Amino acid sequence: MARIGMVNYINVAPIYEIWKERILPADWQVVEGQPSRLNILLAEDQIDMGFVSSYAYAAHPERYQILADLSISATGPVGSVFLFSRIEPETLGGHLVRLTNQSDTSVRLVKIILEEFYRVKPRYEIGDVCGDGVRLEDVSAVLAIGDDALRLRAGGQYPIQLDLGEVWHGKTGLPFVFSVCAVREPFLAEQPENARAIRQTLVECREQGALRMAEICDRVSRRIPMDCETCSAYLMGIEHDLSPVKCRALEHFFRYLIDRGEAPPTALPLKIFQ
Repeated sequence: MARIGMVNYINVAPIYEIWKERILPADWQVVEGQPSRLNILLAEDQIDMGFVSSYAYAAHPERYQILADLSISATGPVGSVFLFSRIEPETLGGHLVRLTNQSDTSVRLVKIILEEFYRVKPRYEIGDVCGDGVRLEDVSAVLAIGDDALRLRAGGQYPIQLDLGEVWHGKTGLPFVFSVCAVREPFLAEQPENARAIRQTLVECREQGALRMAEICDRVSRRIPMDCETCSAYLMGIEHDLSPVKCRALEHFFRYLIDRGEAPPTALPLKIFQ
């Protein structure tokens, strides 16, 4: 059995929609979830590999390797990782910021952006940021990701909408890698060829998905909901490769984490499984 974690946001649709069409080995079991949930499942050995927050790898590099040429990333605006704010970001010092409970990477990234780039130190709380019963009257800014970010963006309640991928790129000149496809070291030791076959299948799905983007947008846009043109523009900005420059971007992010005491020095160098 190979248990494979798949993010259940539309930003993985160019891979996952193609994956679901293919006839695959019966012992390849997909487990869907939000990034933070998949992080937990991988850490608890309840899945063997999957798209998890890049921070999940950095926090425990001794446990995992990164599958080559797979990620959820962006060079510039990502379109679904936003700090929505009622006031200018440079004035958020001391103000309350609600952080999504769905992504460990984006939480670390927004703290780097606010504290290292804007030189402010807000107060933080973690919780739900979208949905029935969520109250945000007392917070000055909200970090939202994925489908929640797309819904809040469309709602227009916040005058300031910072795309974190765009801010990172503007400050560093690098892409940002939000998720990697990580695999547990024990699984690699036991089933290296199976891991290679799964990686190759995911890469093939990515390549086919890029060629069928209009069809995929038509399938998934109603989940938000959003029109097909907006969905297409969004998905065209999401990248799923892990090129050498993206490896450098990961290293740059991990150096911030190491310097801030949020990841061990052994997070570098990266361990890439081909």
